[in-house]
Amino acid sequence: MSSTGEPSKPNDEEGETAVPSAIGESLANAARKSGIGQLADSDTSTGTALLGALGGIRGLLETILPGLVFLILFTFTTNVPLSLGASVLVAVVFTAVRIIGKTPVTQAVAGLIGVGASAILALITGRGEDNFIFGIGLNLLYGAALLISMLVRWPLIGLASGYLMGDGLAWRKDRTKFRVMQALTFLWFLLFAARLVVELPLYLAHTDAATTGLGIAKLLMGVPLYAPLLLVTWFVVRGLYGVGGTARDEAKPESTGPDRPASNGT
Repeated sequence: MSSTGEPSKPNDEEGETAVPSAIGESLANAARKSGIGQLADSDTSTGTALLGALGGIRGLLETILPGLVFLILFTFTTNVPLSLGASVLVAVVFTAVRIIGKTPVTQAVAGLIGVGASAILALITGRGEDNFIFGIGLNLLYGAALLISMLVRWPLIGLASGYLMGDGLAWRKDRTKFRVMQALTFLWFLLFAARLVVELPLYLAHTDAATTGLGIAKLLMGVPLYAPLLLVTWFVVRGLYGVGGTARDEAKPESTGPDRPASNGT
């Protein structure tokens, strides 16, 4: 790294050898499976592509309904076992429907595990706010990972976007691209940090009203914040590399990036 804080200028071979091929392939696969990757692979309109990246209507319901059911029941009854039981039941139904319909169950099963683990913890402690502790922990984990990646000059959004666009690590040699990736990573860090700033005090309040507020905050700061940020990220990445995935670098017209990878059908 240079003394100015910008990424160092590796030679042509360093970008290829900095990350072992197995790790590079893992990063590429993770990028393709991410929301940005699903937007990139879609040939449909932006709105439809965004909905697909969020899991479609069913995926949104699987994400939102368990928490909404818990919130409604707890608000009107303050009955922790009843609220948790109904929330878990909703997740079970969604999973069963996918199994019966022989559709991919990964998202539903992951949601069921998350809802079930949170419910078990809350039942053990008898405190409704503990239904949200795993979500708070994930926000802390993701936020910390994003922050650390910025501090060490390997922004996670840059890694995902670089491999997604077939650029590998070459973006680190371009000052403009590096700064954009740092900025995008910072925006994602702000998302998780904002959730923690709002949710953590509510969790620590240990009151029924605070638990209701925690449920509302989780819903409002979930998909409604995630979806626009995902879309902005994709628009910026697409603009940076050019429509269709052709790398664009006005300062170095002779240096163009690889074509955007073809759709993998997901």
